[in-house]
Amino acid sequence: MSEKNYSEITPYIQKQAQLSDDRNTIRSEMYVEHDVKRGLRDLNGKGVVAGLTEISHIKAKDTDANGNEIPCEGELYYRGVNIKDITRGFLSENRHGFEEVVYLLLFSKLPNQQELLDFKQVLSEYRSLPRSFVRDMILKAPGKNMMNILSRSVLALYAYDENPDDISTENVLRQSLQLISQFPLLSAYGYQSYQHYHNDKSLFVHYPKAEYDTAENLLYVLREHGEFTPLEARVLDLALVLHAEHGGGNNSSFTTHVVTSSGTDTYSAISAALGSLKGPRHGGANVKVVEMFDDMKASINVKDKGQIKDYLARLLDKQAFDNAGLIYGIGHAVYSKSDPRADILHKSAKLLSYEKGMEDEFELYETVAEFAPQIIGDKRKMYKGVSANVDFYSGLVYKMLNLPYEMYTPIFAIARIAGWSAHRIEELQNAGKIIRPAYINVKQTVPYEKLSERK
Repeated sequence: MSEKNYSEITPYIQKQAQLSDDRNTIRSEMYVEHDVKRGLRDLNGKGVVAGLTEISHIKAKDTDANGNEIPCEGELYYRGVNIKDITRGFLSENRHGFEEVVYLLLFSKLPNQQELLDFKQVLSEYRSLPRSFVRDMILKAPGKNMMNILSRSVLALYAYDENPDDISTENVLRQSLQLISQFPLLSAYGYQSYQHYHNDKSLFVHYPKAEYDTAENLLYVLREHGEFTPLEARVLDLALVLHAEHGGGNNSSFTTHVVTSSGTDTYSAISAALGSLKGPRHGGANVKVVEMFDDMKASINVKDKGQIKDYLARLLDKQAFDNAGLIYGIGHAVYSKSDPRADILHKSAKLLSYEKGMEDEFELYETVAEFAPQIIGDKRKMYKGVSANVDFYSGLVYKMLNLPYEMYTPIFAIARIAGWSAHRIEELQNAGKIIRPAYINVKQTVPYEKLSERK
């Protein structure tokens, strides 16, 4: 018996898919007609309010004397504390900040020295996986996509939890702390499995070191010899801090709220958030940025600023790279004048470029960040300005760290699990109702026909 190809698109499927497309009568103008906020945002890009949160806040507009909203430099707050103050604080003291930020997001206060030490110890003790888990759940079932491997691994951990369905605050907090600690291992081991079984690379599995924090352990378990410089660890830690949370309205955090509101278990809720983050419109953007720059360098003389401008214009005209009409890493759904995360990461990316001998690469990124907003303004009707976003520089940072493309989105997840955990706990503490949005039916009723009378 021959092996069946389950991914084959048959003529029957092709025909039915085309009929499905033909029968879809929902037109874009109908959203305006019915006053539906498509994507839960109005025509000006303002989000529909769907809940209350204390976890984080984004500021992208001020109000003038006449009550009109005007764009301002972007600001981001974690539990009311400005992200620029947070990063300035730990960077000035030459220490890492991710664990401190996780504590802040979960417990709504900055830890004192002893609280931070105790918290780091808890995370270190949880930074392990159940016996035989790597062998049975990762190495024996290698996948081709790191986010799918990560999601599958999270769901598998349900079976190893003796109390998986208890949604009390203390139990969900315990599960959250475990997942925050385990995400770097699940991601790195999934990648090693992929490299070994699909790319014929040597297999190595490093166990985490108790004395290393999240960023250090991630570099350690990913690299064959486990070596890294202090600057590499510091910049990766900073990237984790900046990706840990971003308002309640981003797609994966909202997914966490929606799924949590049903009363389901933590593993199911976090797996759903991972599915959201996997999408290229959410967590995969920094990969696109790096690929776009690779295409640019292969297509034009990047020393010629005129050619750079022409390339960016062709991107918008769907005549370059992937023909999507986008300059990846430029613009954001909320920010206009600036993304504070990009501003912060930009400085560290510059330092890292010196260490790695990639000053020319960094200069090219800066040139594109300078030209792109003007070119977009000339070619697009915009309700707000655009600027480089965090994905623009995080992709460059990961490239300079020599991290594989396949790990870019999992690194986002390694950071964002902190925010998802905070949102899950907040939803369980405050909502009490399942989130169930309304949809307007626009299909006319039709009479039932007997099978023998259907054409």
